[in-house]
Amino acid sequence: MPSAHPAPDKSPLAGLALAAMGVVFGDIGTSPLYTMKEVFGGHHLAFSHANVLGVLSLIFWALMLVVSLKYVGIMMRADNKGEGGILALLSLAQRQAPLGSRIHWVLTMLGFAGASMFFGDSLITPAISVMSAIEGLQVGSPALHPFILPLSLGILVGLFFLQRYGTGTIGRLFGPVMLVWFGVLGVLGLFSVLGNPGVLAAMDPHHAVGFLHRHGLAGFLILGAVVLAITGAEALYADMGHFGRRPIQLVWFGYVLPALLLNYFGQGALLLRAPEAVRNPFYLMAPEWALYPMVGLAAAATVIASQAVISGAFSVTRQVIQLGFAPRLAIHHTSAREAGQIYIPFVNWVLMFGVAALILGFRDSSNLAAAYGIAVTGTFAIDTILVFVVMRVRWDLGLFATLLGMLALLSVDLSFFAANAVKIPDGGWFPLAVALVVFSLMVTWKRGREIVLRRLRTENIPLEDFLPSLQAHPPLRVSGTAVFMTADASGTPRALLHNLKHNKVLHERVVILTVRYHDVPYVAGDARLHAEQLAAGFYRVAVSYGFMDDIDIPAALATCTCGHGFDMMDTTFFYSRENLIPTRGDGMAVWREHLFAAMARSAVSPMTFFRIPANRVVEMGVQVEI
Repeated sequence: MPSAHPAPDKSPLAGLALAAMGVVFGDIGTSPLYTMKEVFGGHHLAFSHANVLGVLSLIFWALMLVVSLKYVGIMMRADNKGEGGILALLSLAQRQAPLGSRIHWVLTMLGFAGASMFFGDSLITPAISVMSAIEGLQVGSPALHPFILPLSLGILVGLFFLQRYGTGTIGRLFGPVMLVWFGVLGVLGLFSVLGNPGVLAAMDPHHAVGFLHRHGLAGFLILGAVVLAITGAEALYADMGHFGRRPIQLVWFGYVLPALLLNYFGQGALLLRAPEAVRNPFYLMAPEWALYPMVGLAAAATVIASQAVISGAFSVTRQVIQLGFAPRLAIHHTSAREAGQIYIPFVNWVLMFGVAALILGFRDSSNLAAAYGIAVTGTFAIDTILVFVVMRVRWDLGLFATLLGMLALLSVDLSFFAANAVKIPDGGWFPLAVALVVFSLMVTWKRGREIVLRRLRTENIPLEDFLPSLQAHPPLRVSGTAVFMTADASGTPRALLHNLKHNKVLHERVVILTVRYHDVPYVAGDARLHAEQLAAGFYRVAVSYGFMDDIDIPAALATCTCGHGFDMMDTTFFYSRENLIPTRGDGMAVWREHLFAAMARSAVSPMTFFRIPANRVVEMGVQVEI
């Protein structure tokens, strides 16, 4: 998942590695809680020696091929100025495709389909992780079963209510807690493997191939549960911008991967010794005295994994807004020191109600597992296509080598996706429905904004025509600065024309301000602002942001002279708020026009989004037919 934090480039390697452990590996690190239970319990697989080795071999090679090879080995080399994540990868892939071309459109749709699937996945991850942890209580005492659902619900609802306060203080504990968690995973697995070291033979791929050959279609469908072991793999790439490639690779190969493999092999060894442990092999692998401490540690680890997903949802939402695929939403900064720590109330409450509905609707982790995986594997496949586009056009890899590599990894991704497709009637429809809704909203907003801007441009008076007429018939000029915000820097802002018409005055200094968004993560400070002096005290100013930049217009203007420095108490900001009127015509379908108008009404004002002082803003309305 994308990180919600900017990269601290000069932090020591050990510190970055520990921090990465607390953010990057939470999702994949809590998968041992439920993966083996679902493979054997959910599919009623016989506990033969060959079956256990076959499943362990499938898990081992899934971790090797999808996580170690694709994400850590290949994708982490496709960084966008140090940043990772599907939107950073999308912007890399689009660089060589002409704007407006069919290939550019296809890549954009793929990228935002992947981002949409992330939102579907981000609802299930907290629910299944926390419920799997709390279900350890019933291993110790079946009488505690009635408390699992309310406890899980209470923990997650409490986590969502805490988001407004930020996670800066408690976040310092994430790394140490996950360090202990992976250490315990490894130790428990090691002691179990020592009781039956023969399970290590599962590293031989012929056990995976033999399992699939023996079981045919049933064996193929078990891949739908095996994929639970690699959910969260995309976080290793997405969080690269915060921690850097080397710390993530170091932690993965040096600590997390060995711990995960030991735990999975340990659970396999336990099942060979005691098949009845299938009801919860993770907890039954621990000594009886350690059960409840393990439940507490697992709950802490799953809360950390859930927090990483929630923060990732905030970060992706901000990126989508700044790329122009969503209306402006209120974004609160929860840390004065780390600009990347943000809180988006709308997203927070939607996620909270969605997670609560999942817990109340599915009621246990096994039912949730039926809904898990379809969105993850779809994202895996999209990542593969995009990264090989980057390899072909930016790394100049030969066409044959590109196609061969893409088809090899895509066959793995699509196998997992196809195996999960059978889950759609049993709950897999839910993340797909969420992804479809999110995707529809994004493309509707993007298309609607294009229509509105086109309509406004047809009625615009070019600034080059307006300024001479202003000099020929000069209005009364008053002291101070007026900033007119517009999306079209070449035209005369409507708010300026309305102000001149109704108030019949003009400020002595007028700034035509345009905010531009670029398909790069960050815009360097020296490239942030470009100012051009025009005639009659007018200036044209463009402020540029990347899709991970924090937007602050007053801070950007503080670096602009435009004749003399900006004094916020002597500056007035003017902007137009469009009143959209859906009509039948050559725009969009009427239902999409109504949806777009509703989204526009729900958007926060530019004043809030651009962090402009409320007492320095004048808003003017304008009607636009769409």
